[in-house]
Amino acid sequence: MKTYIGLVSKEAESAYGIVFPDAPGCFSAADDLDSIFSMASEALTGWTATMIEGGVSIPPRRDLAALRSDPDLAELWQDTILVIAVAAPEMQKDARAA
Repeated sequence: MKTYIGLVSKEAESAYGIVFPDAPGCFSAADDLDSIFSMASEALTGWTATMIEGGVSIPPRRDLAALRSDPDLAELWQDTILVIAVAAPEMQKDARAA
């Protein structure tokens, strides 16, 4: 199963937020931690559909080790309280999945 790594953070007096480093522009939020999982899946499904409809190639996914070693993500990792893997949405046959 192909997955996207999601990084969950939470600032004081805010919702939990999740971003996907390998899905640019894909993010979501939830008021409680239990809800972040379904919100993350919905966000990835919507992001994938938008990419396909726009004819945009879906970037390749990286594993956790590659994301951890990416210096461009160093600041993002400092705020991360939880790392989750979310199943990649099903793609149409004509879409290019990484």
